[in-house]
Amino acid sequence: QVQLVESGGGLVQAGGSLRLSCAASGSIFSRNAMGWYRQAPGKQRELVATMGSGIGTVYADSVKGRFTISRDNAKNTVYLQMNSLKPEDTAVYYCHTFVSGYNYWGQGTQVTVSS
Repeated sequence: QVQLVESGGGLVQAGGSLRLSCAASGSIFSRNAMGWYRQAPGKQRELVATMGSGIGTVYADSVKGRFTISRDNAKNTVYLQMNSLKPEDTAVYYCHTFVSGYNYWGQGTQVTVSS
């Protein structure tokens, strides 16, 4: 079992920054990929960024150059630094990991970017 707890969402003006955190507990190891997805109203959930020993670091084209994913393996925590935020980044952001054949998701944190 793996538990993921996100924090750091909120309301920000366009051009601003936010940092999301996701703390993992349970049977997770540094080799397991961890990442972030988001889901805007009326849209499908989409990958934002992910990182792992087998895949390196992957970003959605829409966030390249603006978002940075990082990980502290000692704390089992993954971060998403979001800069130059745009109104279209507004969504619920979910932390994700894949361990032993199972997908695990956090509860989600709302990010709202006002124009």
